[in-house]
Amino acid sequence: MSKQVLVAVKTFSRSKQLRVTVTLDRRSGKRIAFVPTMGNLHDGHIQLVRRAKQIADKVVVSIFVNPLQFGANEDLSSYPRTLVADKQKLQAEGVDYLLYPDVEEIYPEGMDKQTLVVVPELADTLCGATRPGHFSGVSTVVTKLFQIVQPDIAIFGKKDFQQLAIIEKMVKDLCMPIEILGVETARDVDGLALSSRNGFLTEKERLIAPKLHKVLQECRNAIACGFDSYHELEQYCTGKLKAEGFDPDYFSVRDAETLHDVTAATEQLVILAAAKLGRPRLIDNVTLTLDPKKDWGMLTAH
Repeated sequence: MSKQVLVAVKTFSRSKQLRVTVTLDRRSGKRIAFVPTMGNLHDGHIQLVRRAKQIADKVVVSIFVNPLQFGANEDLSSYPRTLVADKQKLQAEGVDYLLYPDVEEIYPEGMDKQTLVVVPELADTLCGATRPGHFSGVSTVVTKLFQIVQPDIAIFGKKDFQQLAIIEKMVKDLCMPIEILGVETARDVDGLALSSRNGFLTEKERLIAPKLHKVLQECRNAIACGFDSYHELEQYCTGKLKAEGFDPDYFSVRDAETLHDVTAATEQLVILAAAKLGRPRLIDNVTLTLDPKKDWGMLTAH
């Protein structure tokens, strides 16, 4: 039996060098998929990479801890950086190219002079309300990375539901010729959504953390059974999270298409939550497709 030969991931620290390489691939008819990350890769990231491998000829992954999306009191300095382990994981998955730029490469004139990409409305609510400037940092760096890689398709996880919605709108509004693909949230066996920040949980907090997803599921089940007093559900579930030891930022039922309040025209809703548990801030969501033939009901749930 022949052994699989692992080819080292070709790593680029300069955007111009990567662009030249990818341009040659594109000219030869190759389809390019892109997975942007901040590193400290876990099985959720690997799930995105595997999806990219299925649908493209060449896969580019970026690792860049973007300071523009961190607030003054957030965990930029302590965000885990695990490049050696990350490269080993990417190599095992057969990733073609890794973009690993420093801050000066992405923001050569400094962040204070950086042109910002702002997506109105979608970026001002939920996480945007409690983390001012966060999503302008995200949309700006993603735009820059898209300009560097110029992929045919870019892949993101649905755990960051609001971020995905913002990127989809940004690509549409700015006429970017890029397909955006969302991949279902990867979870541990107990339901906890995988996140690089889970490593900051203490042993006790790790036992509590899956209850965030369970409360979201309970809320979805109540709506599926016909309970449509969304504000009451939000208040009840917020209180339940507090009782479990969380410090909730929000718990909200929204229209999945617009992230506005649910209306009679809503076809799919999303229930989103963000809450601190000790040091890390956890986010998660579930969705529910409403039955248009009824005032309530469920066709599919995620």
